[in-house]
Amino acid sequence: MRGSRRTMNAVVGWVKRQPPKVKAFLSVVAGMVALVFLRFVVHDHDNLFVAAEAVHALGISVLIYKLTKERTCAGLSLKSQDLTALFLAVRLYCSFVMEYDIHTLLDSATLLTTLWVIYMIRFKLKSSYMEDKDNFAIYYVVVPCAVLALLIHPSTAHNIVNRIFWAFCVYLEAVSVLPQLRLMQNTKIVEPFTAHYVFALGVARFLSCAHWVLQVLDTGGRLLTALGYGLWPSMVLLSEIVQTFILADFCYYYIKSVVGGQLVLRLPSGVV
Repeated sequence: MRGSRRTMNAVVGWVKRQPPKVKAFLSVVAGMVALVFLRFVVHDHDNLFVAAEAVHALGISVLIYKLTKERTCAGLSLKSQDLTALFLAVRLYCSFVMEYDIHTLLDSATLLTTLWVIYMIRFKLKSSYMEDKDNFAIYYVVVPCAVLALLIHPSTAHNIVNRIFWAFCVYLEAVSVLPQLRLMQNTKIVEPFTAHYVFALGVARFLSCAHWVLQVLDTGGRLLTALGYGLWPSMVLLSEIVQTFILADFCYYYIKSVVGGQLVLRLPSGVV
């Protein structure tokens, strides 16, 4: 056990000393290796989506425990929760009018939980909310996502407004975690429950991205053409990849902290 920990620490130390371009290259290689591993280990790639939802639910459970047992919302970004509620509400509307399925029920449960978290932060635990640290201007992401949705959206037979809404929630989901990452960067120290929650988001989004990528490979690219024509299919896949890489840096430091036996995660400058 000690030998494996020393080896892991040595590897982490070597990666840490590498220049940013090398780190980016290593991240891409690690992601590709993980995808290859999942492709051969997981035979039904739809299970990856189920796993992503399960990990996300686990992260939400950790968040609920923090708010109910610890009675504090310190370290949580209200703006990230607001963005999450926004894209879930839009996606839920689109699900009802475009394609009602099991995802509609999952989104309903997640939206209700997110609204409860927002209520707790705004009213019940307001005294512990780090408003001065939660200073990400959300219009920096909402406005570009809205403009992008107007320009690039599905080419299906649905109503044009519904198609624009669907594109908007896809784009917004990809960047909704940015305020949370900014808050953690401002505080530099992330307590365990918040770190567990954000790490769960990172794992869930990687599994969701892997599900999409492997489905595209399995169908020989036919999945992309089934989504429509133009830039929209590529933007869907790109959004999945973007939201995975946004959290990749944090997940690296989280794993490093866990391997080092540290309960509190300390982020260096420039992570976000």
